[in-house]
Amino acid sequence: MINQTFKMSLTFLRNDLHRHPELSNREVRTAGIVAERLRALGFDEVKTGVAHHGVVGILHGAKPGRVVAVRADMDALPIQEPPDRPYASTVPGVMHACGHDVHTTVGLGTAEVLAGMRGEFAGTVKFLFQPCEEGPPAGEEGGALLMVKEGALENPRPEAVFGLHCFPQLPVGTIGYNFKEMLSSSDRFVLRVKGKKTHGAYPHRGIDAVVVASSAVMMLQTIRSRFIDQQQPVVMTIGSIHGGNRHNIVADEVVMEGTVRALDETVRQETERLIKQILHGVAESSGAECHVEYERSVPATINDPELVERMLPSLIREFGEEKVVRHGPRMGAEDFSFFANEVPGMFFSLGVANPEKGITAGIHTPEFDVDEDCLPVGVRAMTALVLDFLKS
Repeated sequence: MINQTFKMSLTFLRNDLHRHPELSNREVRTAGIVAERLRALGFDEVKTGVAHHGVVGILHGAKPGRVVAVRADMDALPIQEPPDRPYASTVPGVMHACGHDVHTTVGLGTAEVLAGMRGEFAGTVKFLFQPCEEGPPAGEEGGALLMVKEGALENPRPEAVFGLHCFPQLPVGTIGYNFKEMLSSSDRFVLRVKGKKTHGAYPHRGIDAVVVASSAVMMLQTIRSRFIDQQQPVVMTIGSIHGGNRHNIVADEVVMEGTVRALDETVRQETERLIKQILHGVAESSGAECHVEYERSVPATINDPELVERMLPSLIREFGEEKVVRHGPRMGAEDFSFFANEVPGMFFSLGVANPEKGITAGIHTPEFDVDEDCLPVGVRAMTALVLDFLKS
């Protein structure tokens, strides 16, 4: 099914996508390549322009049967890649630092394998090539949520959806899974503290927004340690804080930005409530004003346990028990969750690390890379899951 020539074609495709990364909601070239390849493979239907630049391909088998979906995301990140790789990004300040070039390549590789086997299986495979997984630019919609809104899961509606993600904590050749929680939710907030400007020599005549914000930051750290059940994972990070305009002027405004990650929806909601309660309390006790903008971005990615249990033997058959590893949930987020909230989903991890080659860096860093031997592994895994699901 996967010979050396096919492996080389996967590598060539991944390198091409890596050299030409495109940001969220700007995946014009990538979507064009995907649509052209699906049409060349003889797909029964190829729909473009879904959620801006998404592509939906439908492949029917020899006979009617079950319907299953495969999802692959396509967008890149605003990160400058070091130029010392032969396949380094040619787009200044943009890089495939999360492996979506790998995901797209695996999706197209799986499409090619299944198109060549369409006379051997019954049922329908729907491919969802998704833009904007990293989140839409300000003022825009996008990603999996918009694809769902625009009917990407309808006509026909899949009974299950499979997706994968590069995982640099696992060595190449391995697959990671979990029965339920895979990835956390992801929320974003902006906190604005408004005080009163005055001369730095006379702070009693103003309201120091920096002091109020500092108190708020310290109090917010108690949410995890004092207000949330210690058995429930939650992360709250203040990633940005800005305020003031001169060394001898009391600042009248501080703006903080941060993120909340949780695996449990109740914990997610409670953390949002506590952030607002704490900030308002700190501000009120200091005579300041506060404003909270809280954006509930992406829900947690929760695998369907029955689907995972049913499909796990397929992965073990392909790779052996020692190469199929159960790992705990991670606090990163993925908008695959919007698909998995609609139909049973199974999201799994694709090992991409190779310490002997120096490939160990985490996602969302300039040093991130993959051992391209992961490409045929991803295709084998996805193909096995699809075919076995259709047979089940």
